[in-house]
Amino acid sequence: MDGNSTSAPAHDRPGRKGLDWVRAQQFVARERERYVEENPRSAALAGQARQHLLFGVPLHWMNDWGTPFPLHVDHARGAKVVDVDGCERIDFCLGDTGAMFGHAPQPVADALQRQASRGYTAMLATADASEVARMLSERFGLPYWQFALSATDANRYIVRWIRAASGRRKILVFNGCYHGTIEDVFVDLVDGQAQQRDSLLGQVHDLTAHTVVVEFNDLPALEAALAGADVACVLAEPVMTNIGMVLPAADYWTQAQQIIRRHGALLVMDETHTISTGPGGYARAHGIEPDALVLGKPVGGGVPCAVYGMSAALADRAVAAKQKAPPGHSGIGTTLTGNMLSMAAMRAALSDVMTPAAYRHMLPLAERLANGIRAAIARHGLPWCVTQVGARVELQFCAAPPVNGSEADAVLDGELEHLIHLGLLNRGVLITPFHNMMLVSPATTEDDVAHLLCALDAVLTEITPAR
Repeated sequence: MDGNSTSAPAHDRPGRKGLDWVRAQQFVARERERYVEENPRSAALAGQARQHLLFGVPLHWMNDWGTPFPLHVDHARGAKVVDVDGCERIDFCLGDTGAMFGHAPQPVADALQRQASRGYTAMLATADASEVARMLSERFGLPYWQFALSATDANRYIVRWIRAASGRRKILVFNGCYHGTIEDVFVDLVDGQAQQRDSLLGQVHDLTAHTVVVEFNDLPALEAALAGADVACVLAEPVMTNIGMVLPAADYWTQAQQIIRRHGALLVMDETHTISTGPGGYARAHGIEPDALVLGKPVGGGVPCAVYGMSAALADRAVAAKQKAPPGHSGIGTTLTGNMLSMAAMRAALSDVMTPAAYRHMLPLAERLANGIRAAIARHGLPWCVTQVGARVELQFCAAPPVNGSEADAVLDGELEHLIHLGLLNRGVLITPFHNMMLVSPATTEDDVAHLLCALDAVLTEITPAR
């Protein structure tokens, strides 16, 4: 996403208080010129790509950056990326969590090399698959698991299983959520009414018929939405992360779980981003007991794969639903689901990369990063805040963290996000080009954090009133 509209006058944007917007615009112009000068090979490749790639990039949203043309990466290792012009940058974006544990972690690279000469896919069971499921059960506390190629697919599959098992058709999501491109979740609250997201392309069915949406942290709204006893499951991140981070209020999930169970719905935790909390994710660290859990991107060290787990009770109901169904395609899973290459990567990542030792390095370093950003914005007199979930840190353009999706959306500022992203990029640091997200990996060093903080201070100096 690229933030909300920037058509409003600069003084009306809440996050711009304390900035000199004229200086900021001049800064952006200079940074764009600098980017063009320093990245000629990326410019040439971007021109070539436009001849045959739709939108000129592998996915259209790769154009939603503040750069004049897409940066082209040559290689990445640990917490560093090197572009085709030979520039090395410290990477705090890390593939927007896909490479949360660093690029090409050695245990995963070794596993892939071993598997490369032993076959990639055979549509058959493997010892790796069995061991991965065992490790997932031990780590997350859910006994039964299955595989997918992305968190989108894993979310889609678990919703399908729960609908089949429960006989209920509706799902409930939180306003402003994102769970990959599963169509069911693209419903927002607009003036208190559920409305299909305008940006969803090619959708011909009315999603509001089967998707209920409420604000995060609003327990009365959750209770009212579930009172009809027709919602199969609540699909949620334990902390909202895709509209800027929104933390749960104290005791929110304790009470929310009671409400969900009282009305016969199930709880699905999407931990794709909140795995930044610790080896067992946010739910396990905070005593949340979901009926199902989804984890994508980082579980294979960046190799395309995802997993979803179920409680024993849900698994029994899912198996019964399948046994009662007519023979034929279930619509769940693909030929490549559970392929040998992904299984080898996941086994290595779970056993040797996503370890307690890795988190013992990541979490205090992320805390240092968060505190350093807080100090920088205080020095420059900016009414911004920093939100942290484990190794994940975000800078938000408001004085206090937002409490729901509507509040988070109101402070998004795509133009300002792009400005900060470009300024840092030109100073050797890569963060996400949307809602200022930064991740600390096992490969990130104290010097890397210091470099980011120095670069951020330089950017803020350029866009605040001259002293």
